[in-house]
Amino acid sequence: MEAYEDCLNATSTHHAPWYAVPADDKPNARLIISRIVLDALAELKMAYPKATAKRREELKSIRKLLEK
Repeated sequence: MEAYEDCLNATSTHHAPWYAVPADDKPNARLIISRIVLDALAELKMAYPKATAKRREELKSIRKLLEK
């Protein structure tokens, strides 16, 4: 157990952390993992790109071609 802990402490970084999640309670394990994933996605601060009026018109015409 001590070697396992040493390994995790030596390899876990801020940019690539390790998480120890209890495996004997699947619903709670899944909940914990979901929270970790949601927090990681929130840190990415993603946003949709801004589109100009001209680009929106181009996209509408492309959509019409694809719908044929």
